[in-house]
Amino acid sequence: MNNKPIMVHNTLNNTKMEFKTIEPGKIKMYVCGPTTYNYIHLGNARPIVVFDTIRRYLTYRGYEVTYIQNFTDVDDKIIKRAHEENDDPIKLAARYIDEFFKDVNALNVLPASTYPKVSEHMQEIIDFVQDIINAGYGYELDGDVYFSVRKYEEYGKLSGRNLDDMQAGARVDVDNRKQDPMDFALWKSAKPGEPAWDSPWGKGRPGWHIECSAMSRKYLGDQFDIHGGGQDLIFPHHENEIAQTECVTGKPMANYWLHNGFITINSEKMSKSLGNFFLLREILEKFDSETVRFYLLSVQYRSPLDFDDEKLQVAQKGLERLKNCYTAMMNGLKTASADNTAEGAELLSKVAAVEDAFQDAMNDDFNTALASAALFDMAREINTYLKQDVLDKAALQKAADVYIALLNIMGLDFSADNSANDGLVDDLMNLLIDLRKQARAEKNYAMADQIRNQLNEIGVVLEDTKQGTTWKRK
Repeated sequence: MNNKPIMVHNTLNNTKMEFKTIEPGKIKMYVCGPTTYNYIHLGNARPIVVFDTIRRYLTYRGYEVTYIQNFTDVDDKIIKRAHEENDDPIKLAARYIDEFFKDVNALNVLPASTYPKVSEHMQEIIDFVQDIINAGYGYELDGDVYFSVRKYEEYGKLSGRNLDDMQAGARVDVDNRKQDPMDFALWKSAKPGEPAWDSPWGKGRPGWHIECSAMSRKYLGDQFDIHGGGQDLIFPHHENEIAQTECVTGKPMANYWLHNGFITINSEKMSKSLGNFFLLREILEKFDSETVRFYLLSVQYRSPLDFDDEKLQVAQKGLERLKNCYTAMMNGLKTASADNTAEGAELLSKVAAVEDAFQDAMNDDFNTALASAALFDMAREINTYLKQDVLDKAALQKAADVYIALLNIMGLDFSADNSANDGLVDDLMNLLIDLRKQARAEKNYAMADQIRNQLNEIGVVLEDTKQGTTWKRK
């Protein structure tokens, strides 16, 4: 491990800067989760995979990562959907949370340290709203509580927006009672047919932004290392989080703000509101989950990622190359017998150089595109070595350990595929290889060629070496 500094692009100052933790060896990280009123689409899946990969790399670098991802299970969109389906909003949200886990588990996403839900943290939210009022930044109007944006002088520092240039838009409540059109809701008074909780201002429910301020503070404290989410959350959500939190704590909420780019279709953002989205589970009916994950990491996380089947097919072919290397390496380990060879030492030197290139890519603002290129380089070096007549078992095992560790950072695990090969599939392939060997011994070359050709037609390649015949998928 090269232990070079990690450089990250901080949205807060629009600068790439060295990453330094608040507490040595530990990282506190908060990533905004979904509003659970539908199945997640591919655009929702991107930040989930991106920040899971970032977390994996930070863990690889030796940090102890506390990773919090919330669920917004109380929200206008949930209430609207529940009314359309004649369902209870909390039950509807719970159902889609269950479906969320089915989808992300397919993408091999590591579980968060905690998944806080809005509905289960109402007291913390109410207490936070009261803290804002006590600090002089919140005011109550007939059971509604608003944040006084103009009193917070640093408002706009994340998004770079000038308050005077802003207008009440689609995600800002237009209410003539407010002191300023840009003031946003901290607490909303109860309306008929909506879920509501008791509060000092009467029955009601939280605004959208306050939930993340309250829950991040509960689990990570007044100040933490990384706040992540999609680019669409910069304004107003994250901007409002900063204002709410920092007016109470007097401290920077998070030291580093990281935002992934959009997934686009014909250069237009994929979103439910535009109606141009593809549900993740629909895509998983056409492509395997590893391919989808690999595709989501095919560009640096801040860049836009355009969606079409062709790009997924490219990802699929690239993934097969990495899988084939893994399978060949596992087969090579079964037959390797030499020890401490010059060729083995040369392999480890090349693997170390590629590992260093992988780390350099990830140290440069988590550039998974360049990291993937390094993986292909490593696969090529290993494949070249596997053509040796005699394999160094210790060297090959060390190379395998590095290869698997880097694959794991990308969230790729080929061991399940390989375990299947170790069972019935492997037995059947060995039987066919033995039959072909027997046919050749009997000079029945037509039969031997037929076995090879028919296997090739179904995507299996036989390779004859001095050590015997091995197989791999195309």
